[in-house]
Amino acid sequence: MISRRQTLGLFGAAVAAAVLPSIKPARAAAATEFRIGWQKNGVLALAKRRGALEARLADKGISVSWSEFTSGPPLLEALGAGALDFGATGDVPPLFAQAAGGHLYYVGTYRGSPAASAILVHKDSPIQKLEDLKGVKLAFKRGSSAHNVAVKALRKGGLTIDDVQALDLAPPDAAAAFKTGSIDAWSIWDPYLAIAQADPDTRVLTTAEGLVDSYSFFLANQDFTDNNGQVVVDVIDELAKVGKSAQGKLDETVKELSEITGVPADVTRITLSRPGADLGAVTTITDDAAAYQQALADEFYALGIVPKKLTTGDIVWRPKAS
Repeated sequence: MISRRQTLGLFGAAVAAAVLPSIKPARAAAATEFRIGWQKNGVLALAKRRGALEARLADKGISVSWSEFTSGPPLLEALGAGALDFGATGDVPPLFAQAAGGHLYYVGTYRGSPAASAILVHKDSPIQKLEDLKGVKLAFKRGSSAHNVAVKALRKGGLTIDDVQALDLAPPDAAAAFKTGSIDAWSIWDPYLAIAQADPDTRVLTTAEGLVDSYSFFLANQDFTDNNGQVVVDVIDELAKVGKSAQGKLDETVKELSEITGVPADVTRITLSRPGADLGAVTTITDDAAAYQQALADEFYALGIVPKKLTTGDIVWRPKAS
C-alpha cells in the first residue's frame, strides 16, 4: 500500500514546477533553445531521462530545457503565451487554450489506454453505480482530460455536471482530499490513478473504457513552429522512436519510469500494461484525431463548458511535404 506521505511527496514535488518566472519569452527567429513542458508520465518523460531530444537537436545547435507541470491547463497557458515551445496534454486542455486565444498549434498525437483514466471512490462508499454520483463531491481538474471523463461518465449515468458538487482540484490537491475523505469521488489519470488504485481503500467506479477514445496531443507555440517547422518534425519523429524502443523493452522502461516518477515499479508496470497502451504510437496529427477534437469542441460548447464555438482545424499544423 502506498502511504499518504509517499503519495503527497510525489505530487508535492511537482507543484512548484507550474511557476514559470524564469522561463524566457518567445523567439521569432530560428531557435537556439527548445523549451518543453512535461508531466511525469509517458514518452516525454522517457525522452527527458534518455537525453534523446538533446542528442537529436545537437547538430542543429539547439539546446533543450524542461519545465514540469502537474496537469495540462497551466502547461498550455505557458505554451500559448510563448513561455514554452512544446508540450503534451490530454484532449480537453487545448480547447480552453484555443478559446483563450493561446498562440499554439496541434502538431502531434498519440492514443493511450482508456483504462488509464477512471473515476475513483472509497472502498466502502455507498456509490456503487454512476447514478449514485448525484449530489456527491466529485473532484477533477477543470479543463483537463479528467473533465471529459467526468462529463461522459455522468451522462452514461443519466446525470450532468450540475447534478454533482464539482470541485476543481489539481491532482496533488485532489489526492490529499481523496485520501482524507474530503471528497467522495475523483476523476483522474495515470500515474496518479495507478498510485491511488494501489491503496486497498480505493475502488474504481468506472474507467474511461467505452466513454472516450483517449487521444492525447503534442502542441507547439505558433511562432516557434512557423519559424522552426523541421525541428517540430524531428522531435515528433524522435519521440516515436523512443516510444517504440520503450514498448519493446518493457522491463527496462518500467525501471526508468519508476525512477523518474517515484512510483513503485509494480505500480508503474500496471500503467504500461493497460489494454491498448503503446508508447510508440506517436504521429503528426491524423484525420481521425482532428475529427475527434472538433467533435469534442462542439460538445463542450453545447454544454456551456467551453465559452465559444471553436474550429479546431484552424490550429492543426501539418508539416510541409519535403
